[in-house]
Amino acid sequence: MTLEILYQDDALIAVNKPAGLAVHRSKMVGNAEEFLIDLLREQIGGTVYLAHRLDRATSGVLLIARSSEVAAALGEQFMGRDVHKQYLAVVRGWPEPIEGVIDYPLPGSRDNGPRRDARTRYQSLATKEVPIELGRYPQQRYALVLAEPETGRFRQIRKHLAHLHHPVIGDCQHGRSDHNRLYKQYFSCHRMLLHAWRLHIAHPLSGAKMRIDAPLDAAYSALLERFGWALPD
Repeated sequence: MTLEILYQDDALIAVNKPAGLAVHRSKMVGNAEEFLIDLLREQIGGTVYLAHRLDRATSGVLLIARSSEVAAALGEQFMGRDVHKQYLAVVRGWPEPIEGVIDYPLPGSRDNGPRRDARTRYQSLATKEVPIELGRYPQQRYALVLAEPETGRFRQIRKHLAHLHHPVIGDCQHGRSDHNRLYKQYFSCHRMLLHAWRLHIAHPLSGAKMRIDAPLDAAYSALLERFGWALPD
């Protein structure tokens, strides 16, 4: 697998992480055969350091540092909430109101762990009603949502949207299995529809403001085209 490089210099690399590819070895991943950090190391040569992480099922912008010092500088931006992250999600139902803030404390990787403050801004960008019967409803409603997490809790966007009763399509842990199956059967979509679309950071060495965008993969793009949805600028 050749990874798509979105940005690269002597200090920093931004990769468009594919859905389903684990970032690194961990107990959460299980028996994965490939890891992004290993693939990238082989692809570009030299030492690389993760600056942040994405869930295995999530695609999109992932930052990699070329040194531990740069990784630490990027980590300070994330911890200081100076990084602006924008995600695209396809969810079940039509959120009401169409935009707002989800302010709901979340635990860490253990559900019985202590809860910490967690905030996610969201905006419904587009909606679609499809004439497919499921359960007691003859038609199903879906929405394209822009999610902007203000904190960085474990699976924050997935848990927050599920808390609103608008789970991300394809989410096996926090979503709806009946709607996940519908997308596989009718739309040939076998991935979780959460994508780290855009990242705003300051370059860790120069301080220059940067915006890094990650294009959608073929499956996600095909679904948006089928539904007649367009992305904002």
